[in-house]
Amino acid sequence: METKPLIGVLTWRSGKRFAEPDYLRRLVRTGAEMGVRVFLFSHQDVFAGKRVIRGYVPKGRKDWESKWFSWPPVVIDRYRRRVPAYMRLRHSGLFRFANSPFGKKWRVTQILSRDERVKRWVPQTTLFAPGKVTAMLNRHRLVYVKPGNGTGGRSILRVEKTGKSYRLTGRDRLLRKRAVVLQDTEAVERWVRRWAREEKLKDGNFLVQQGIQLASPPGRVADVRLLIQKDEQGEWRVTGAGVRVGQQGSSTSNLHGGGKAIPLHAFLTRFFGEDQAETIARACEQMAHEVVEVLEERYGCMMEFGLDIGVDVAGRPWLIEVNPKPGREVFCRMGDLETYRQAIRRPIQFALHLSKTERIG
Repeated sequence: METKPLIGVLTWRSGKRFAEPDYLRRLVRTGAEMGVRVFLFSHQDVFAGKRVIRGYVPKGRKDWESKWFSWPPVVIDRYRRRVPAYMRLRHSGLFRFANSPFGKKWRVTQILSRDERVKRWVPQTTLFAPGKVTAMLNRHRLVYVKPGNGTGGRSILRVEKTGKSYRLTGRDRLLRKRAVVLQDTEAVERWVRRWAREEKLKDGNFLVQQGIQLASPPGRVADVRLLIQKDEQGEWRVTGAGVRVGQQGSSTSNLHGGGKAIPLHAFLTRFFGEDQAETIARACEQMAHEVVEVLEERYGCMMEFGLDIGVDVAGRPWLIEVNPKPGREVFCRMGDLETYRQAIRRPIQFALHLSKTERIG
C-alpha cells in the first residue's frame, strides 16, 4: 500500500525515451521534495485488469528505471501526440485526469472569437483555403499562416506587404529558415499553397490569421508567454509572464528557434513607459482569467494554460494562441528560477487538491 500520495503523468514513451524529458524529470523530483510519488507512464504501460501500472522514475542524471505502481487517484496528461492508442486510453474512463481533452486550434479560436467576454482579444482568423491569404492581405498588411496543430514555431509562415511586393518568411517543420520576396498576390497564393501542402501535419488544417504590428526591437518578433495555473485550492492564478524575443530576421519568437527571454516589466517599460507598462500587464492578466473561464466552461476541468500574447505598437494586447500543455522554459531562460520552480510545483499541488475532492461524473 502506498504511504505517500501518488500521481501519474501520462506521456509519450518509446523504450526509455520520453517526450520533454528534462521537464518531466524535474516534475518527478519536485514531487519527491513535496512528499509525493510522481511517476511517468504511457498507454502501453496500463494493465487495467490487474489495476497496476508500469511506471518510470529518474535513475541518476540521464537514465530511467521502471517500477510497478498502484492506480493513481489523479493523472496529469502531458501526451502531445494524438495517436489512436493514446486517444483510446484518454477517453476510456479508467483515470481521473487533472486536465480534460482539449480542442484543435481552429475550434478553440472559433469558441473564443464568438464569446462576448473575450472576442475583443482575438485577431481575425480563418481556415486556409484558396484566396483566403489575399483576402486577409486586403485588410491587413501582415498575415500569418500556421498549422492548426503545430508546436514550437514550426511551419509558421509570415506574409508581409512591403510597398508593391510581399515578403514571406518562416521556419519549416525542421526549423530551417525560409524566405522569399514575391511581386503579386497570385504568386503569394501559389507559394503558400505549396507551403501548406509540404508542411501539413497529420490531422490538422492551416489557419490564416491577422498579423499584429508588434512592439519589438527592429527586425525581431516579440511576444508575451503568460502561464496561468490552478493552485493548491483549485483557483486560477497567473504564475508568471515573460517576453520571448526572436532572432534577427526570424518570423517567430520561439526559444527553440534561437530566441531569448526577458522579464515582462522590463520589456514593456522600455517600449511604453512605467505607467502604461503596468496597465498592459494588468490587461494581459485579465485576458488570461477571462479566456480560461470560457475554455473551462466548454471543455471541463483544466489545470494550466500557456497564453501567447502579442502587444501591438499602441499597447493593446492580442491573444495569439492558447496551449493546454505549455512549456515553462521562458522563466528559466530569463533567470527567474523561483517562478520556474513554482510553475513545476503547481501541477502537483492541483493534482493533490483534486485527489482530496469527490469525483463528480
